[in-house]
Amino acid sequence: SGGHYRPPHCFARYKSAILVAYRNQEKYLRHLLYYIHPFLQRQQLSYTIYLIQQVGTGSFNRAKLLNVGVREAMKDEEWDCLVLHDIDLVPENDYNLYICDEYYPKHMASAMDKFQYTLPYKSFFGGVSALTPEHYMKMNGFPNTYWGDGGENDDIATRIHLAGMKIVRTSPHLGRYRVMDYSKETEIQELWKRPPSRHNTRKTWKADGMNTLQFRLLSRTKHPLYTKITVD
Repeated sequence: SGGHYRPPHCFARYKSAILVAYRNQEKYLRHLLYYIHPFLQRQQLSYTIYLIQQVGTGSFNRAKLLNVGVREAMKDEEWDCLVLHDIDLVPENDYNLYICDEYYPKHMASAMDKFQYTLPYKSFFGGVSALTPEHYMKMNGFPNTYWGDGGENDDIATRIHLAGMKIVRTSPHLGRYRVMDYSKETEIQELWKRPPSRHNTRKTWKADGMNTLQFRLLSRTKHPLYTKITVD
């Protein structure tokens, strides 16, 4: 219930919140839930899957939704790890542990099939990543001002460095992910290039993030396989 699980026969060593920004992607959601629950249970984690849904038809703001997810998830539990998960990615290797690195933010999707299992560019931090609540607050979370697709992952990579941390990566043979139903070769080619930043992260990171997060919580409901947080 509510996407929450803890191992019945042992004490879980880690508690991980899985946060998924969402809007009208029912097919992807069913796919992800089908794969991710057994995967996490085999790792004997205590976890909850949170779906953070944006209402309305305006531009999607993935980064801000993840900020909301962190704030709401932390009300439930003192999580060891916050796993930020794209809805269209499925892990291929059970040994890719959904736990945080003790010292630094961890990029987990280090080898996606759509990039021929390599990184598209050096600072890439997209797909799936794991941060402790301390890491997340230290870099002031994600920017709230990215409307529409793309760019925020690079902002986050910059924030991590500005906050005095570095990115650690899951090794490529473990951090393998399959992208569900990705389209068009042209789209893939575009993603190989780092998008130009529209934000001056160095100037804005301390003033745009968790400390300035504003939203209206519309509902919070427990579904059989996830907790849904709906916000405006």
